Amino acid sequence: MEDFKRTYLRLCKEGGVEPQESIVAQLQESRAAQGSRLDLRGRSLSVDTCSVLARSFQKDTAFTEVLLSDCMLSEEGAKVLLTGLFSNTTVKVLDLKGNNLRSTGAEVLGKLLARNKTLQRLVLEWNALGVWDEAFLLFCEGLASNTVLTQLDLRNNQINHHGASELALALQRNATLQVLDLRWNNIGLLGGRSLLEALQKNKSIMKLEMAGNNIPSDTLKALEQTTGHNSDIQSTLRESRSRTQVLSKEIQTLKEEKGRQFLTLMETIDRQREEMGRSSGSTSIQIGQLQEALNERKSAVNSLTAKLQMTEAALALSEQKNNNLGELLTRVKAEKEEQRERQSRERKKEQEESAHREGRLLREIQNLTETNSQLVTKLEEMERRCKSQQQQIFELKQELTNSTAELKLQLAQAEDRLEIEKRRSKQALQDMDSLRQKEVEHVNRHLEESERALQERIFKLEGQRIQLEEELSKAKAACVTERAQAEEEMGRVRAQVRQEEQEHVSSLEEKLRSVRTCLQEVQFHCSQQKQTISELQAKNSQQSIEINGMRRRTEELQQELSAKDQEKVAEVSRVRVELQEQIGHLQAERTAQGGLKEKISALEREIKVLSSNHREVLLDKESEMSSMLEKLRLKEAEIQRMREDEANRASYLQSAILTYVQGSPLGHYSSPKK
Repeated sequence: MEDFKRTYLRLCKEGGVEPQESIVAQLQESRAAQGSRLDLRGRSLSVDTCSVLARSFQKDTAFTEVLLSDCMLSEEGAKVLLTGLFSNTTVKVLDLKGNNLRSTGAEVLGKLLARNKTLQRLVLEWNALGVWDEAFLLFCEGLASNTVLTQLDLRNNQINHHGASELALALQRNATLQVLDLRWNNIGLLGGRSLLEALQKNKSIMKLEMAGNNIPSDTLKALEQTTGHNSDIQSTLRESRSRTQVLSKEIQTLKEEKGRQFLTLMETIDRQREEMGRSSGSTSIQIGQLQEALNERKSAVNSLTAKLQMTEAALALSEQKNNNLGELLTRVKAEKEEQRERQSRERKKEQEESAHREGRLLREIQNLTETNSQLVTKLEEMERRCKSQQQQIFELKQELTNSTAELKLQLAQAEDRLEIEKRRSKQALQDMDSLRQKEVEHVNRHLEESERALQERIFKLEGQRIQLEEELSKAKAACVTERAQAEEEMGRVRAQVRQEEQEHVSSLEEKLRSVRTCLQEVQFHCSQQKQTISELQAKNSQQSIEINGMRRRTEELQQELSAKDQEKVAEVSRVRVELQEQIGHLQAERTAQGGLKEKISALEREIKVLSSNHREVLLDKESEMSSMLEKLRLKEAEIQRMREDEANRASYLQSAILTYVQGSPLGHYSSPKK
């Protein structure tokens, strides 16, 4: 605020203009109130002051509202002041009420609207912008190219029907103006019709004031209906935009969650693979160590064969110990067989559980297909409703044809009445002619009878005859005037009938236009719903593909586990065979039974350790399988919840479309028929 005051005083000093005390006082008041409004209402501004203000406005100020009503601006001062606002980016409200702006002001206002990109509200009440058609045309061109203005006040601007037609053309190109005030002008019927045609194409104007313009009530009602329809469309567009934003956000969050879950799943699979590789490496190392131990044992056996002669004395004791060892081996074999049976039973249980889970997944997929079929049926219902609306449109067309036929019948009846009147007038003329002829015959007979006796009265009778001829001419003139009056009445009746027919046809055409627009909107909503359903189907197919991939991965893991089990069994059997060979060698040689006992016990401990390790690995794999299945179950529950949410959204959309269709003009027109 202080900067604007300084620039104003500096520019006044540079231009040699004495600053006005009212403007300085207003700037001090605005600074004290810390406001963003420059209020100069009722203060007269000279051309020099306007030029200084214009140069100040060229540098962006802190003011967002500039009130210059009743400032008695001259044409030159208004031009200079408005030129300074061309490049301003802070002023959003401009009030120029009661400044008697004329042709120059209208031209500069048009340029201001074309160049300024921040002005949102413009008040031009009590001016004379509509007096000059060419200047008002430039103003309308600027309004047409403007993309920021939302409120425009043109009350009491002497706008006629030509200016209204130019303003209508500008409104067809403008897409941001929402409030337009045209009260107390001279727009008339033609201007009202041109504005009505413009509002059929403009969908942004939600409020239009047209009082005091000599416009018929039906045109005013049509304008109110179109503005109300535009406001409904804007509200529905805002709701649809908010809903689409919410849906897009939810879809984005779901995608992010799915991506995170997929990454975690891939990480767990990689960890399992690494653990499997480490376990396989450790088992290969253990097998190498066992092979080395066996080689050492073979060398020990070779050394023991040399000591065979020395151990014959302890043969009896060794045989007894061999029997004990045989009993221990049988016990170990029995325990291993029991472990095999337990493992086989557990595998069977796991296979049965996996089959049960697969059946449950198949049932859920069938339920999903049923929900998809229900959505398809809902789509078919919407299409049937569209067809019913098309049927209503066809009925309206039939009503239009019936009304035109009735009007044609009325016209034919009027022509029949006209023919009857013509016949009556002809009959009256014929009656008058016959009466005249009868009177002439009667006079002739009377003359023939009284020709001899009443010759002195011939002149009187001739005078009477002349009078009768004059009366006859008067009667003929009266008949001609009556005939002309009848023809005039007939012309008026025809013009009235044609005007009523044109008005009725125009109203029916407006109804058809509104019905077509409503039908296009319903078709657009149906296409959007079809698109959402196709997207849901695509998501469903993608999720089914992911589930199949998870199944294949679990099957691969089960196959790997079975291969590992087979390898472990082969290793155990090979170790057993080697142990049996060693026992045979011991029984054959009978020399190193004492040392071999310790080695056999060590081998048995190693076998127990290996079996325990194998059990732990199996338990870990089972826990991993259960965790994977639990994740699959959570995924399926999440997918089911998403589908339910999408079904709820589809039902909400359907209900919204139904309420919109019932609240639209189509519903009002179709309700009396029902």
